[in-house]
Amino acid sequence: MRLEFLGAAHTVTGSCYLLAVREKNYLIDCGMFQGSRRIRDLNYEDFTFSPADIDAVLLTHAHIDHCGLIPKLVRDGFKGSVYGTKATCDLARIMLPDSAHIQESDAELSNRKNQRRGETPVQPIYTMQDAEAAIEHFVPLPYQVRFKLDDNVDVTFYDAGHILGSAIIEILVTEDSKATKLVFSGDLGQPDQPIIKDPTVLTGADFLVVESTYGDRVHQIYDKETALLEIVNDTMDRGGNLVIPSFSVGRTQTLLYYFYNLWKSGRLDGDIPIVLDSPLAINATRIFMQNFQDFDEEAIKMFGQSGKMLEFPQVRICETPEESRALNSSESSQIIISASGMADAGRILHHLKHNLWRPESTILFVGYQAEGSLGRRLVDGIKRVRVLGEEVAVKAQIQMLDGFSAHADANQLMEWIDNFQSPKPAKVFIVHGEAQGQEALKSRIQKECGEEVYIPFRGDVVKISGRASELQPSIIPEVSVEMEMEEQLRIFDAEYRNLRRKVMQLVIRQPKTMEPLIKTITKGFNYMKKLFAPFNI
Repeated sequence: MRLEFLGAAHTVTGSCYLLAVREKNYLIDCGMFQGSRRIRDLNYEDFTFSPADIDAVLLTHAHIDHCGLIPKLVRDGFKGSVYGTKATCDLARIMLPDSAHIQESDAELSNRKNQRRGETPVQPIYTMQDAEAAIEHFVPLPYQVRFKLDDNVDVTFYDAGHILGSAIIEILVTEDSKATKLVFSGDLGQPDQPIIKDPTVLTGADFLVVESTYGDRVHQIYDKETALLEIVNDTMDRGGNLVIPSFSVGRTQTLLYYFYNLWKSGRLDGDIPIVLDSPLAINATRIFMQNFQDFDEEAIKMFGQSGKMLEFPQVRICETPEESRALNSSESSQIIISASGMADAGRILHHLKHNLWRPESTILFVGYQAEGSLGRRLVDGIKRVRVLGEEVAVKAQIQMLDGFSAHADANQLMEWIDNFQSPKPAKVFIVHGEAQGQEALKSRIQKECGEEVYIPFRGDVVKISGRASELQPSIIPEVSVEMEMEEQLRIFDAEYRNLRRKVMQLVIRQPKTMEPLIKTITKGFNYMKKLFAPFNI
């Protein structure tokens, strides 16, 4: 068999892996690339395989960076089934049409500008019709029930604890009288999240493909409700709006859960409007309640056996664009929860345009911000941004609450990986992360678990027979350049870390050297900036 890495390789989004077993071809995820323009442009490229040759898709969960290119796959000739859990299929039925609407709207906006410039019209990545056609291919499957994909391939879904319906996928392949177990983590959740269950612990795999979004970071342990309340009160005291870019699926429901607890306990002022301004989030919340059988014990106890929404009088829902626009002419302070979570599209852009320049307002991020996204640039401290074609000064307070992430942190990833003992993986592949997080996780796995680890590039192929594997490096030209540059940066990073260690040791032994060393470091940094200036870095 062969495993090809087609997305989420040396990047966080675009999850897609092609598993070929004899004459059969399976995709694990078929996600959209998100983030910088260079990465988003990959969505417009032709698939590197023939969609008509794909026999089935196994879907880890319904986030767009994992399922967002399935309509394009279907449009280009895919005729098989897309297997996911019931909640994943239910969520995909609202998320894919919403994504198609964004593609069509973006293309229409671009074409208005292109027409004035005399440029060629652009086509959306896919249309609403493509999304509706794709939904017909979805087949729901339960957790922890093995099913046969064909005579040589058995598949089992386990709860990944990331969002409702998210799955770890275990694939058992029998080939040439050899049985090989592959495990794809999908996106792993952090334990003790509200509403959903903890990630399932698995005990063995021959090959493990694991995400690394927070591979170099550890979530802060703190009282999230109190931290959220402090930001609310501070913003309301200043007379501003609290604008929260939030992922429609998972994060929004968690926020509502925390706000409900704060209100029920009398800590949150019941006169502060909480506005849910995202049609997708509204529909996703309804789907959550239709799948309450997947909730954890605490959530089931809170919601009861009926699966009905709790009474929460200060929550307002914006269904129409007119209601959304009216929010920005309101003189009263309010909490606005809107999509998208990385502030790259959707109604949140209008709220940022009207609030970023206001010192009294707060923009609160409660999830991972991919490199190149507007959310990432705001968190990194950019002072001016272009929003909906207009230059806006950033004067609002920019806040980040890390602990709300639906991703496992470095320690939680290691604890989950360490359970793979019977058998221990012959090789671990690290995907779905940025370079620093991936390298940090690789180092820890090698040191603490003693396992062989590889960080694949897009287009890398691994031939597998039993527990043996052979790597065939990518032949994609831009990836080859990336691989070479990555090696140079790895050497640079190793030299820097070695120098840093020696400097710290010297300062500890001889404190008087600290001041001249700081001056030397400052000079060196300024010199480096001059060296890189011609490249606009």
